[in-house]
Amino acid sequence: MSRPVKPYGDTMNDGKVQLSFALPLDWSEAADEAARQLVAKMGFTDVQVVEGRPIARGFSTFVVYASTPQTIDVDAVKAPSVKTHAMSMEEIDAYVREHLGRKIRIAGACIGTDAHTVGIDAILNMKGFKGNYGLERYQMFETFNLGSQVAAEDFVRFAKEHAVDALLASQVVTQKGSDIKNFTALVELLEAEGLRDRVVLICGGPRVTNLMASELGYDAGFGRGTVPSEVAAFVATSLAGMNARGR
Repeated sequence: MSRPVKPYGDTMNDGKVQLSFALPLDWSEAADEAARQLVAKMGFTDVQVVEGRPIARGFSTFVVYASTPQTIDVDAVKAPSVKTHAMSMEEIDAYVREHLGRKIRIAGACIGTDAHTVGIDAILNMKGFKGNYGLERYQMFETFNLGSQVAAEDFVRFAKEHAVDALLASQVVTQKGSDIKNFTALVELLEAEGLRDRVVLICGGPRVTNLMASELGYDAGFGRGTVPSEVAAFVATSLAGMNARGR
């Protein structure tokens, strides 16, 4: 059974969407019309440029309203989430004691040239995020926050030298696919060192999805809105499963 849906704006199934983009043009009424025609060529109808303004010499930005005739069968979309373990910090610590009997060693870093640490800090730092304590506060986690601009080679070397159980790689900057390149490089280095099957490998960032992460060879991907206990629960249950399988 299919369940087709369309974007909703003013009325159900009107297909209304909002787009924003820049063009390498000085702003003018002709630039507005160029933006309108461009969106129409994309297959949209009822195209209206509601905002156009210069942002720099030779560049303008536009906000466009339009309608799409396309629908999506949401029942056919498969994108499993890893945010399934609703456990408190105390419950996770108790789970680790029972199933592992030792502290979990987890290291996190913003890899490559990425200098944005807000996300990794929200998960690892003791204060946490949204009232949810970070992994540094957990009794059964030994947490290493390596900060920003950590080369993938250095991250792998640290994991090997410190017998890390789980790695959390963060990327905020996505320009020209830099996040994908860095995530991929980390997986390849872990495989080359024979470490990939011995660690729980997680990637995170505002543009990360679990589907993307699995396609890149990660165990899980956590995106915007993730709280520390979700990551901690996934790591704990994954390591318990690995132990049970003798991995």
